[in-house]
Amino acid sequence: MSILFVISAPSGTGKSTILRDARRTDPQLAFSRSYTTRAPRGPERDGVDYHFTTKEDFERRAAAGEFLEFANVFGNYYGTHQSEIERAAAAGCDLVMDIDVQGARQLQKRVVDAVLIFVLPPDRTELERRLRARSQDQPEVIERRLREAKAETTQYDIYDYILINDELDAAVADLRSIIRAERLRRKRMEGPVQRVLGSF
Repeated sequence: MSILFVISAPSGTGKSTILRDARRTDPQLAFSRSYTTRAPRGPERDGVDYHFTTKEDFERRAAAGEFLEFANVFGNYYGTHQSEIERAAAAGCDLVMDIDVQGARQLQKRVVDAVLIFVLPPDRTELERRLRARSQDQPEVIERRLREAKAETTQYDIYDYILINDELDAAVADLRSIIRAERLRRKRMEGPVQRVLGSF
């Protein structure tokens, strides 16, 4: 069975960079591409970074029960289609989902053994600096993201692991360690254990 890793963080924390670096050296990690109604940012491509769609199409899919989880974030829908887990399992990979706190709560109820990881910035000042440095949002949007970050960080206690992204290489190493440890849990090692025991 594939392991489902759910990773959440306030916008600007560096979660996407951590995930990209972790996935680069782990061919057994598949990345879940969410559906979203927001417009692409910078070099983002449809079907690669997200499945970009209309509000009407998203709501139709949601009403049909196609999403494992979905949420409205800053006026845009984000959701994970159920086919993402099936795709990862068919490829023999574990699945990484990049979703917000609302989505993580929904998913936690549907996939009880999902591994939830929350990424924090070192502090609010550094988070604000990162948001302003990427120059993708208007000042009022940045302020709204900072307010939302404060609310999101109070919900860290639903997560199994906490990463503080103070130094990128250390945060990536920590994520790799979590993934490795979860793969070695006894309940996930029953197949290999039985093969070993069968050789005695």
